Amino acid sequence: MAVQKDIPFCPLLSAGTDMDKVCMQDSCAWYLRKFKICSVYMMAHEAAMNVQAKQAKKQ
Repeated sequence: MAVQKDIPFCPLLSAGTDMDKVCMQDSCAWYLRKFKICSVYMMAHEAAMNVQAKQAKKQ
């Protein structure tokens, strides 16, 4: 069975479970329609970029 990589999974609903839960997209308050991405992923990406920038300044 082929796995489709374009199906987004919800990090909130999937937390603590053995199976990934499919993102509800427009039906979810955390979904950013303009960017077509979950705001949790967006916040995590921004936090990672901030950490990298701070580490680069120290070096």
